[in-house]
Amino acid sequence: MKDLADRVAVITGAASGIGRASAIALARRGVDVVLADVNDERTAEVATAAREAGRRAVAAHCDVGSIEDLTDLRDRTLAEFGRVDIVMNNVGLLMFGLPTDIPLDEWERTVAVNYLSVVRSVHLFLPLLLEQGSGHIVNTASTAGLIPYAFDRLPYASTKAAVISLSENLAIYARPRGVGVTVYCPAGVATNIGEGARFFGDHRDISAPALPSITAEQAGEQVADAIENDRLMLVSTPETTGLWRELAADPDGYIDREITARTQR
Repeated sequence: MKDLADRVAVITGAASGIGRASAIALARRGVDVVLADVNDERTAEVATAAREAGRRAVAAHCDVGSIEDLTDLRDRTLAEFGRVDIVMNNVGLLMFGLPTDIPLDEWERTVAVNYLSVVRSVHLFLPLLLEQGSGHIVNTASTAGLIPYAFDRLPYASTKAAVISLSENLAIYARPRGVGVTVYCPAGVATNIGEGARFFGDHRDISAPALPSITAEQAGEQVADAIENDRLMLVSTPETTGLWRELAADPDGYIDREITARTQR
């Protein structure tokens, strides 16, 4: 989607972090934005920032766990703007704990929000994009879903891996029909996702590869660039790609090195 001017974007999880930064980055490139979140106060602040960038902005209360809320979001967008060009699915729940400590109901909650919210959104918005023969879908995943290391937040990592697979397979179907797909797999990004994180058990030694962190503003620019260039796989730092290639070349060796690194700490 080379020309973003006068496009319309719907962004979930838009009240803060990557969603907020992506909304502002897109607004600066000429995109009108519909901002969806459960935090009404923060969402209104992002809408103000988007308007200050010279674009129209709508703040909408939306719980992505509800198909009714997402349907209302779609219908309100069409009522306000008459079209949808970009859909960014950006909501994620994060929890920490060993696999034996995380309750089953927390797994179910994470699957419902991190994965099924993307399924619901695609179900509702993809037909619109296919009908007009153009558009772009951005799904926020994580390096934790791309590279194995996050055994201490397994529901998060596995649902993000599911989002990656969904996005890759969706691209095979959608791209020939004029609809691009991007899956964003950031490593460290300075956001407030930790505000809602939950902890189970006594484990506090958080595992993660030593990858460079970026700001939320840098992440937003990366997302906007990926939409413009119709890029499928988007990582926040090139070092991630090196680890990804190592994993693909020798999965068992990669896992064994991860195990060894942890036993030597």
